[in-house]
Order: sequence, then structure tokens, then C-alpha cells
Amino acid sequence: MDIPKFSEDELKVVDELPEMPWRPVIKIFDYPVTAREAMLSVYKDKKALWQIIGVENQLFNPWIYPDNIARAWVMEAQPFDALKDGGGLDVFGVKWVYVPVAMGSMEDPNEEPWMDDANDWKEYVHFPDLDSWDWEASAAANNDIYLKPDVVNTMWIQNGFFERLISFMGFEDASVAMIDEDQEDAVKEFMRAMADFYIDLIDHFVKYYKYIDGFYIHDDWGSSKDTFVAPDRIAEIVVPAMRRVTDHIHGLGMYAELHSCGCNYKQVQNMIDAGWDVWIPQAAVNDVEKIYNEFGDQIIIGVPVQFDPEKTTEEEQRQAARDYAKKFCKPDKPSIFSGIDCCTCLTPAFREELYIASRKAYSGEAVD
Repeated sequence: MDIPKFSEDELKVVDELPEMPWRPVIKIFDYPVTAREAMLSVYKDKKALWQIIGVENQLFNPWIYPDNIARAWVMEAQPFDALKDGGGLDVFGVKWVYVPVAMGSMEDPNEEPWMDDANDWKEYVHFPDLDSWDWEASAAANNDIYLKPDVVNTMWIQNGFFERLISFMGFEDASVAMIDEDQEDAVKEFMRAMADFYIDLIDHFVKYYKYIDGFYIHDDWGSSKDTFVAPDRIAEIVVPAMRRVTDHIHGLGMYAELHSCGCNYKQVQNMIDAGWDVWIPQAAVNDVEKIYNEFGDQIIIGVPVQFDPEKTTEEEQRQAARDYAKKFCKPDKPSIFSGIDCCTCLTPAFREELYIASRKAYSGEAVD
């Protein structure tokens, strides 16, 4: 895609997204291409027209997939009440409980882990018959209703590879299994089986739902201080299985984004080797600028900005946007705006100036 030069005419407001508890009103400008085209250009082709801020995308977590209910994170046409409906059994039968104060679920602490030795996994882990699910009903409830062709639709798969092992073994035993040579072959076999399952699940999603553009897969790898598992163990055990899944997604013409919380600088090369297109680090526990500078030409990084909107003048906000664009909006190294830690910073002034500055930067113009 050729990147046209910025024109002031683009600042004409053609629509707006309403204010939400986590962000201000977002004005929709008269873009040179649709927001959908702009986001897909970044995610799939690594070519940016302006800085994507997250509102271009819609996550899809349908009721039909039990993990979405267990994790209390359903997003589709049919209403979902986390307090009333969240928790219960996931797709493999692990019991989860919804914790309101955390606004999320955890494995039921009153239930014992299924196993303490990964060599026993085949005795406990039984894969569901996906063909037996009522996909047609779910598709009818969402296609052209929740899922529409004018937005980017991302399917979210929760409970990834290492997380899935944790759900069966508990964190301590799963971590030991990752480094125990007596369990290594079994863990690798388990990861290959999980890759087969995710590929089958992805194929069902793509078969029945319209307008799916990519997949967002969840696998937390770190705490606030460091990664959970040594990078060489992730490289040896998890990366090959992940790569099969991302290669399959790419073969469908779609993008693959990794959700991985924690201090994971040490794991970025593994993310790249596993084939992920995008990762948004938690700014509170990662040096995001360092990650972008070292790896931004190989994987799209979500980069935040930090200021207190109530204590920052409009001109200071605009300057922050220009400074951000100079650092992080490079034509050969596109990034996206991370709203994980800073949605409130998307003030009208910052957002407008970020649009202008990033349009100029990505088209090769100088940013004042």
C-alpha cells in the first residue's frame, strides 16, 4: 500500500465514538482509507498510515466456547453478565470461579490439580468433539449482527500453551515440568497435542463465522519482576508448537497476536521465533522503549504514553504526541498505541496531534 502524504482535510470529523469509563470521546476523522484497512495494513503487511489506537478493532469471544464463560469474558451479540454467568467448567472440564474484585476468573482453589507429573497427561486430558457443538446457531446469532465487514474482527482464544499446562497441574508442578528432563518428552507431546487442538478450533471458527481477520491468543509468561520460565525452555518446548499455530493462521491470510502479561523482555525473541505478529507489553513492568528499539523491526510492539491529563496543558499533550511519533512511528518499524496502561491519555488534543504526527512520520514527512 502506498502511503499518501497528510492533508489537513483529513481532520474533518465524520463520526465519533462515545466516551467510555476508560477513555474519552474518540473523533473519527476523514481518513484516506478506512480504519479497517489501516489496521490490517499494519498487522498483516507491517505498513502503517497512522498510529492505530485500538478502537479500530473488535474482539470476539462467543458463548459457544466454554473457556469464554469460565474466564467470564464473553463478547458477542448475546448479552453476558460476568457476575451471574461467569465461571464454571472450561473446554477441558477444569473448574473456574469468577472473582469480582479482579474482574476475572481463576482456577477454583478448592479443587486439586489433576496431576503432578506431565507423563500422566493422557490419562486426564480429553479433547472435546468440536463437531458436536451447535456452531450454526452461534453463527446465526453473530454473523452480520455482531460480526460485520466494516471493522476488524479478532477472535480471542484464552488459556494458551503454558497456561493450559498450569490449569491441569497447578503453577508449581507445571513450572517444574518445564525444566524436568524426565517430563520433557511428555510436555513436548502435550504441547503438540494442544497445537492440534487450537488448529482444529481455529478452523471451526473460520468455517462458521464471517469476517474474522485474526486471532489473539493468551499465554502469560511472566510476573512483575521476571519471566516465569527460562527462555531456552520456552524455545525448546513451547515455541515449536506455537509456530505451527501461527503458521496455520498466516496460511489462512490472517494475523496472529500474542497476549502475554508480565516482565517478558527475555522472551521477545521467542515470540518472534514463534511467529507472532504483535505483542503489547505491560508498560508498568517492561521497558517498552527498549523492546521497541531492539525488536520493533521484527514484531509490532504496542507503545504507551504517560501523562496526567488533568495536570497537562493542551500544548504539552500535543508535544507529547509529536515526541511519541518521532520515537515510535517509523515507516520501517511501525508500532501501535498501547491502551493497556493509558487509555485516559487519549484526550482530544493528544489523539488529534498523534494522528497528524503519525500520518506525517509514516509517510516520510518531518514531524515538527
